Amino acid sequence: MNFNAEQFSAAQQANLTAAADLSQTAFAGFERLVELNMAAGKAAVGESFSNMQALMGAKSPQDLMAVQAALVQPAYEKSVSYGRHLADIANSTSAVFTKAVEGKMAESEKAVKSLVENSLKNAPAGSDAAVAVIKTAFEASQTAAETLKKVAKQAADTAESNIKAATAQAEASVKAAMSKAKAKA
Repeated sequence: MNFNAEQFSAAQQANLTAAADLSQTAFAGFERLVELNMAAGKAAVGESFSNMQALMGAKSPQDLMAVQAALVQPAYEKSVSYGRHLADIANSTSAVFTKAVEGKMAESEKAVKSLVENSLKNAPAGSDAAVAVIKTAFEASQTAAETLKKVAKQAADTAESNIKAATAQAEASVKAAMSKAKAKA
């Protein structure tokens, strides 16, 4: 298999285009993160002043406790919402990168397989055993790569599921604590 200048140029152009696309994706993810943080910061500043006014308006320790209890639930909900938005940004950006990497890996596997097959066709007579070893090694490496991809996907899915479960458990704990605080007030 000859790798001529036109093939090299086409490969370089494809790689440049892929790099530009991934750069745009990374920048878009960063931009979404900045927007999320700006919105959260703006909301926090505005809410802190109104929260201070509510706390300063308390006439007794019981009023103060009631105001504090009333402020916890919305703050927690905003925190959970922020975390979900952050996870969404990370997951969507990661998904684009993963898809691009998988595409490039598939292209590379195809090119290597073609190169190996073409090289083996031109193998000298009597090298059948060596050819069989090379084919077996190549197939084993492809199987290992597929297994690694599956394991990585399972690990990511498990982590996401654990995060959702932990978030749900934390929400339930906060709601229970809020109910107790309201009952005391």
